[in-house]
Amino acid sequence: MLLLALDTATPAVTVALHDGTSVVASAGQVDARRHGELLLPAVDRVLAEAGTRLDAVTGIVVGVGPGPYTGLRVGLMTADTFGLALGVPVHGLCTLDALAFEAADAGVSGPFVVATDARRKEVYWARYDDPRTRTTEPAVDRPADLADAVAGLPAVGAGAALYPDTFPDVRGPAHVSAAALASLAAERLAAGAGLLPPRPLYLRRPDAQVPKNYKVVTPK
Repeated sequence: MLLLALDTATPAVTVALHDGTSVVASAGQVDARRHGELLLPAVDRVLAEAGTRLDAVTGIVVGVGPGPYTGLRVGLMTADTFGLALGVPVHGLCTLDALAFEAADAGVSGPFVVATDARRKEVYWARYDDPRTRTTEPAVDRPADLADAVAGLPAVGAGAALYPDTFPDVRGPAHVSAAALASLAAERLAAGAGLLPPRPLYLRRPDAQVPKNYKVVTPK
C-alpha cells in the first residue's frame, strides 16, 4: 500500500504519503488564497522526500470537507485527476475526522468538539466521543447558536479559536494535516471499514451567485 493523501478544505494545503504502516513523507503550508498554486508542488516535494514516483501510488485519500467551495474543490479535482490517470481508487474522508484523530497527539481524549472556519461568521463543526468516534453529522452554524451544544467541551481547530466566548477551552492542532488524514484512512482500510466517496461536503451554497434580474443581451 502507498496512499497519497491531500486536503485543501481549510487554509492548510497539506500532502502526505503513507505506506500502510506509517507516514513516510509529508508537507504542508497554511495559505487560504493559494490552494491551486501550492498543492502540486507539495505533491512533488513529498514524492521526492520519499524517493518514489507518482505511478507507485496505489490509492488516493482526499479530505472532503466540510470547507469553503473554492479551496475544497482544488483538492477534490486533483485527487480525481490522479485517480483517473493512475487507475487507482480515490477515497474520501471527513476533514473534521482527521483533525479529531490528530488531536490525540495533543492529549485530547474526549468528549470534545472540532470546529473549522466557515467564514461568514460561522464554523463547520462536529462532536466526538474520542478521536476516532464522531457522534454528530458535520454542520455549519453561527458559534453563538452552539453555546448549549458545546458547553463544557474542549475544542479543536482554528474555527474554535476565533470564537473564545463559545469555545473557551481550545486545544490541539489548528489545521488538518494530511499525515493524520492518511493515518486514519490507512487504519480504517486495514480494518475493512468503508471510506466516503470523494465528493465535497459543502453544507451550503457557494459564495459566488448568479446575479438576479440581470439584463439578457441577445444579438439582433
